[in-house]
Amino acid sequence: MHGVRAIVTVPPYATFIDDVARHPVVGGLRLNTVMPVKGPLDAVLERLAAHGQPLWVDLKGRQLRVVDAAVPPFTSVRLSHRIDVTTPADAFFSDGREYARIVEIDGDRLILDESPRRVVGPGESVNIVADDLRIEGTLTDTDRSYLDAMSRAGLRDVMLSFVESPGDVAEVREILPDANVVLKIESRPGLGYVARHGATHGRLMAARGDLYVEVVQPHRIIAAMREIVRADPDAIVASRILSSLAVDPVPLASDIGDVAFCLEIGYRTFLFGDEVCQRRDTILPALNLFSEIAQASSLP
Repeated sequence: MHGVRAIVTVPPYATFIDDVARHPVVGGLRLNTVMPVKGPLDAVLERLAAHGQPLWVDLKGRQLRVVDAAVPPFTSVRLSHRIDVTTPADAFFSDGREYARIVEIDGDRLILDESPRRVVGPGESVNIVADDLRIEGTLTDTDRSYLDAMSRAGLRDVMLSFVESPGDVAEVREILPDANVVLKIESRPGLGYVARHGATHGRLMAARGDLYVEVVQPHRIIAAMREIVRADPDAIVASRILSSLAVDPVPLASDIGDVAFCLEIGYRTFLFGDEVCQRRDTILPALNLFSEIAQASSLP
């Protein structure tokens, strides 16, 4: 299949990880560090690495995430980082499908005039699309704990969210000097980084979940994806891959066309995200379909 490969997000305690790892199209496993785990991180990493595939540990970096559950009718959300931005500004939730107006910033707290009319849970991502947004720091305490555990376990494959400068990567390598870092491009400043540095500091990833929201006008995702794979022909494409299979065994035609388009413009490694990977009966059919699309595509 012309070197086409899938990296699959694995729930840490799933009973079907071996089945996924043995699938012929799979070339790696991903641990989303937002997922809860029990006990020492070293033991969790060693157990997942024992499945015989490269284990990619996905650090959250400067990605803005909710820290404490916000229950309606709430008017504030606490974030993983302290930020600064001119208000009023918009905060987007649920991959851009919901938004709220930010009226004030209080360090790591958004004060809203109206919120999504549901519980916003810990770990959810928040997008604030503003040219003057400033995020304090890069790595979180959880990121640092995972890097320390990776060093002890002899692991080095890292994904880093929201890369926007060489300093973001340098911060990882201060803790794990030999880290093999995939740079997740998820924002307009991230695209600026790609234009300036390409793959100089690590392999690139078009992380479309957040990037789709951050480009503001959705059709701009097409040009963004092309820019990333031109800068790094070995780039990974991620998020929204065959996601319709998470809710229905019959895939949407648009999902099939999306995979074919990504293959056509040059992507050969696909990262399957959280939702479709939660159950055996969704991820294995998704991998089978992905394999069939790759075989049916006319690849150079």
